[in-house]
Amino acid sequence: MSISSQGHSKRQVTVLALSAIGVVFGDIGTSPLYAVKEVFGSHLPIDKPHVLGVLSLIFWSLTLVVTTKYAIFIMRANNKGEGGIMALMALALQSANDNPKKARFIITIGLLGAALFYGDSIITPAISVLSAVEGLQIIAPSLSHYVLPIAITVLSALFIVQAKGTGAVGKMFSPIMCLWFAILGILGINNIINTPAVLAAVNPYYAVHLLLELGWHGFLIMGAVVLAITGAEALYADMGHFGLKPIRYAWFSFVFPALLLNYFGQGALLLDHPEAVKNPFYLMAPTWAMYPLLILSTLASVIASQAVISGAFSVTRQAIQLGYCPRMNISHTSGQEVGQVYIPAINWLLMVSVFVVVLSFESSSALASAYGIAVTGTMIVDTLLAFIVIKGIWQWKKSASVAFLTTFLTVDFLFLSSNSLKIPTGGWLPLIIGAVLFLMMTTWIKGRALLAEYMDERRVLFEDLEDKIISHQAVTVKGSAIYLAKSVHGVPQVFLHNFEHNHVLHEQIMVLTIVTKDEPYVDVAHRIKIRAFGKNNNFYRVKLYYGFMQNPDVRQALEQCAQEGLNIDFKQTSFFIGSERVSFRKKSPMPKWRRPLFRFLFHNASSAIEFFKIPVERVIELGIRIEL
Repeated sequence: MSISSQGHSKRQVTVLALSAIGVVFGDIGTSPLYAVKEVFGSHLPIDKPHVLGVLSLIFWSLTLVVTTKYAIFIMRANNKGEGGIMALMALALQSANDNPKKARFIITIGLLGAALFYGDSIITPAISVLSAVEGLQIIAPSLSHYVLPIAITVLSALFIVQAKGTGAVGKMFSPIMCLWFAILGILGINNIINTPAVLAAVNPYYAVHLLLELGWHGFLIMGAVVLAITGAEALYADMGHFGLKPIRYAWFSFVFPALLLNYFGQGALLLDHPEAVKNPFYLMAPTWAMYPLLILSTLASVIASQAVISGAFSVTRQAIQLGYCPRMNISHTSGQEVGQVYIPAINWLLMVSVFVVVLSFESSSALASAYGIAVTGTMIVDTLLAFIVIKGIWQWKKSASVAFLTTFLTVDFLFLSSNSLKIPTGGWLPLIIGAVLFLMMTTWIKGRALLAEYMDERRVLFEDLEDKIISHQAVTVKGSAIYLAKSVHGVPQVFLHNFEHNHVLHEQIMVLTIVTKDEPYVDVAHRIKIRAFGKNNNFYRVKLYYGFMQNPDVRQALEQCAQEGLNIDFKQTSFFIGSERVSFRKKSPMPKWRRPLFRFLFHNASSAIEFFKIPVERVIELGIRIEL
């Protein structure tokens, strides 16, 4: 379940804040490894006006986007304590109020943001680990040719250990990341002391002056400045694990100051030693500290990558529960933490994709050309969905809600448009990944809607079932039969299929439907709804309700039915599941180009038996042919 910081003592909030540092801030915390280097890598003169201008852009980007937009505003838009793009989309859908056009718009942009998130999930591990290991080029130039093999080795180990779970490793994350941010601050202070003039960059005049002076070139460098705010959405996405107050506390009291000190320290170093532009982060440190810093940087980049990979698992699980993605095998890697899940298909796809990216781009500078466009696209989606929540649910005044939308959408589009110039040099990669995933999700949703329509047209109501039973002169046998149904109305096709072929009825018949609600968790007390039908009350409609952050467990839920007066003897119970084979008629509403994709997704979805934790030894599958 999600953790709420409400009612917690100051000590508890502090403990949660320290834990959050190890999980939430890894991505944004490793940005100093490459952000400043990439900004000045675009042939920007290294002098006081330009250094102060860049630092001012970074400072105000962090202040406006991460601090104001996410930490202050969007994090308030939580769905019963849960954050992230899927939770925000589910919350925004509550304002649709039977408006199908608005609901379609919300789902479309939400899925687009989620698809772009996966593009970010591929690039983040690659650029973080590469930029950390590239410290070898500064410390020992003769070992430069080992950068790629070491990066691949580190990433391989990271993906391989996912199946083991991150519980034990996770305990190490917080101390390492706390040390990392402390070192960031210390390195920054050491250099700022020598050149305190860089602190003037908090004045927005330097940012505005730089953009006006550089014109088109200033617009270009915004595509590199965005590297300083990547990982901003993690504050919101991981809110359910730690709570609003601890994440804000960690950001304002420790992480934000440490990042600013390090960025300003890199600026001070460049003013004193312009030649340090080749890698200002590592060159801030004294020579004796470079190897320890290399090891710490690599650990921090692994932790940042771990957070993104875990985020991909979490988003996938939510998409599956909400019906936007085919079922996949999901493993829980912790008996205590509900949020720790492992999805093998996603893990191995991410691993292969990350390897291809690392071997194709070969350096963090080349990867920076691909990084940013997916992040800014997701940020725009967050702004739009937050505006819908602010206006439709919070009922803000029109002027205040429009001011929110205008301010942050302007900033987001500035970053997106500057990053769009990266498309020819690598920005196409996350866009293609996002487009493919968006196509798959929308095809799945379209196919499921047609499938539901097909079932609805052929459904038989419980009230009409008795006439059918009488006309078929069915034989009653001992035991219970549980029929899995997708729809919450009528009798499922698998029941009619079995009855018409075998003319057999069990003493106790249950039609079971699993319903996913647009909230993260459903309490056990509200899990089960039972309705009895038939003259002898031997026919039951059972509905199991789960939140989109929960995994259904049919056996466990049915054991709870005894408390509701419905006793089930599993030794005398059979589960009937329809094994559907889908085909398309010539004039099907499904576009021809989508049909093979839906068939592939439908026939490769994981079995309902495994996904819903149904006792496999009690299952009978019946083949059903469906023509859409």
